[in-house]
Amino acid sequence: MAETGNLIQIAKILKSNGTDGELVMSFLTVDPEELNSTEPVFIYFDGLPVPFFIQSLVRRGSTKALVHLNDIESGEDAEEIVGQAVYVRESEDMELEEDDFSYLVGWTLYDCKGGSKRKSVLVGSVSDFIDIPANPCLELSTGAIIPLHEDLIIAVDERKQEIYMELPDGLL
Repeated sequence: MAETGNLIQIAKILKSNGTDGELVMSFLTVDPEELNSTEPVFIYFDGLPVPFFIQSLVRRGSTKALVHLNDIESGEDAEEIVGQAVYVRESEDMELEEDDFSYLVGWTLYDCKGGSKRKSVLVGSVSDFIDIPANPCLELSTGAIIPLHEDLIIAVDERKQEIYMELPDGLL
């Protein structure tokens, strides 16, 4: 979970949807329906947080939503902010979900052969977190589903947003 000053990252813009500026967002730390519609969300441009208000939000699954922000009125506008992090002002009453690893969306996954980072092989980018009780999984951009189990994790580099795992043979 990335923090910037009194702003806290709550989502990432995954892609545009349609031609009217609608966006697909993956929410990392909060339930999208609990956002205060009278408070802006922020997206950084040239190092400065720019406020946007949510005009509409339709939940899609447990961590994603279709969102329309003010001033994002076309597919071209939406494409300009794809990949950006979305922030809100941190508040004391904000309820963060525990044991939610959806912040790993966008991270890079490596398979460590023999348990060594030196022999790691790029597997792909994490595109979704699937919260299955007692068996959380990561979905990769390739469509592969990887169990997120502590026994498989070799190392995590938060700065580079990389996760190193020793994956069982035949999983990919």
